[in-house]
Amino acid sequence: MPTLQEQARALGDPTRHAIFQYLTQASGAVDVAELTEHFRLNHNAIRQHLAKLVAGELVVEERAASTGRGRPRLNYRPHPAGGSRWGNTGPFERLSLLLSEMLQKGDDAETVGHRAAQRRQRRPARDADPVVFVADAMARQGFDPSVERRKDRVEIVLKTCPFESTAVAAPDTVCAIHLGLAKGLAELTDGRVVVDELVARDPRRGCCQLRMHLETDDG
Repeated sequence: MPTLQEQARALGDPTRHAIFQYLTQASGAVDVAELTEHFRLNHNAIRQHLAKLVAGELVVEERAASTGRGRPRLNYRPHPAGGSRWGNTGPFERLSLLLSEMLQKGDDAETVGHRAAQRRQRRPARDADPVVFVADAMARQGFDPSVERRKDRVEIVLKTCPFESTAVAAPDTVCAIHLGLAKGLAELTDGRVVVDELVARDPRRGCCQLRMHLETDDG
């Protein structure tokens, strides 16, 4: 991981720092076109700033799902580990807050996870893909998800666990938080996607399976 000084240099440019802050406050992954429109800079300038943020492990670059001809567009989101140094809360800081909430309020882990999702995430647009919405939100939490669809059945494979070491020691609690988080996100889609179960795996290897289904108009 880059040193604190290297990341500080990456954020030293005011425009680059503003781009990083924009990404940390966005409700999902952001593409170059959105940044170009917001900052009123040309595409090449935005890409150069993003390249330095990616190199500093402050931002993650990922390819969006292909929608036809041409290259898939690139999306950007805060790095789940590196961003916490610069005002973007890291995974273990988030976990400590959730565990503290459990102790203070006396709620179970799933309830706290559900509440956290609805507190942190804005409701998506009505025409937004509900599965992409859930997957993007899980990606921002550090799960590195991949989506598999079979008609109305959806499986999101969570390739990494952002709370890995704690999940090894207390899997029931951490997995319940994750399940609540997923259910809270799904509920924000107005019931268009429903979480059925979370199939837990060894957190050191990842690949837990979040199984969901899409609700159709005919039920």
